[in-house]
Amino acid sequence: MKKIVVTGGLGFIGSNLIKLLLSKNYYVINIDKVSYSSNYYNVKEFAGSKKYKFIKADLNNKSKILKVLNKYRPQALLNLAAETHVDRSIDGPEMFIKNNILGIFNLLQTFRKHILKNNGCKLIHISTDEVYGDVLYGRSKENDAYKPSSPYAASKASSDHLVYSYIRTYKLPAIITNCSNNYGPRQHPEKLIPKLIYNILNNKSLPIYGKGINSREWIYVDDHCEALIKVLRKGKIGNFYNIGSNLNLNNLEICRNLIKIAKNRIKLGKNVKIKFVKDRPGHDLRYALDSSKIIKNLKWKPKVSVLKGLQKTFNWYLENPDYYLKLKKIDITKRLGNKFR
Repeated sequence: MKKIVVTGGLGFIGSNLIKLLLSKNYYVINIDKVSYSSNYYNVKEFAGSKKYKFIKADLNNKSKILKVLNKYRPQALLNLAAETHVDRSIDGPEMFIKNNILGIFNLLQTFRKHILKNNGCKLIHISTDEVYGDVLYGRSKENDAYKPSSPYAASKASSDHLVYSYIRTYKLPAIITNCSNNYGPRQHPEKLIPKLIYNILNNKSLPIYGKGINSREWIYVDDHCEALIKVLRKGKIGNFYNIGSNLNLNNLEICRNLIKIAKNRIKLGKNVKIKFVKDRPGHDLRYALDSSKIIKNLKWKPKVSVLKGLQKTFNWYLENPDYYLKLKKIDITKRLGNKFR
């Protein structure tokens, strides 16, 4: 049975990826430092599986990470561990520097040591479309310049550069992926879609930044995870792969779709109304990826339409009310990213 290490596996994308890997008969070692966005509820379906092992560890703890790698000798390490919330990075960029840059540096140093004796392992570093910055026209290609706008995006751009430098300088067997906005089950409600669903379910107003025209390319998390497995199996070392749906919707369109979906499942409270709030600093207007490379070379394409994906997402939160109980309420309800105003 092939072994895979997933870092950040108590989080949103990581836990969905582990679920998919287990269904494909991989043995998965989940490394997570257990931060505010980690949630044991995310892995409750498979926590007792004989093909699953959880280890609490920080990427900055090089000796512990090396011990895990040397013990299990995985086929690959998929790195999803990261601080990811833009608003949180505006309020406190320090932890983004520590975890997204220094954490990746220490992971790379550890991985270098590991492959000296275990050269069959490769690293897949999962990143974001936000590294390209504002894309007002067209779609970003893998060789486009990075122009990150937020401390979060800058920290992810830095981690990508570090990984690529180790590929070039140390011949590290690694691949970098950049994905568009994910949504789906198990996502922390600090992010737009689960935040709106939480507010709908709790009869609260629906906050939308600015005029709601900020456009994102939305991909259902299972489609992203399927793409990562394609990269794992067929991706070429040293390459970058964009992963997106080629479908953009602005925040207002997302909100209105969720309201329509909710009306078919529950009775809406009187306070469930769109409320425009002050925009966050440096808010990029549009992100968009050109995913033709992975579609052509690895024969991957997204399968879940945005309407179907939003329905599945809403239904999951509706049917899993205990998910929210595992999180601090302040992390769900408090607005971040405007401390200095």
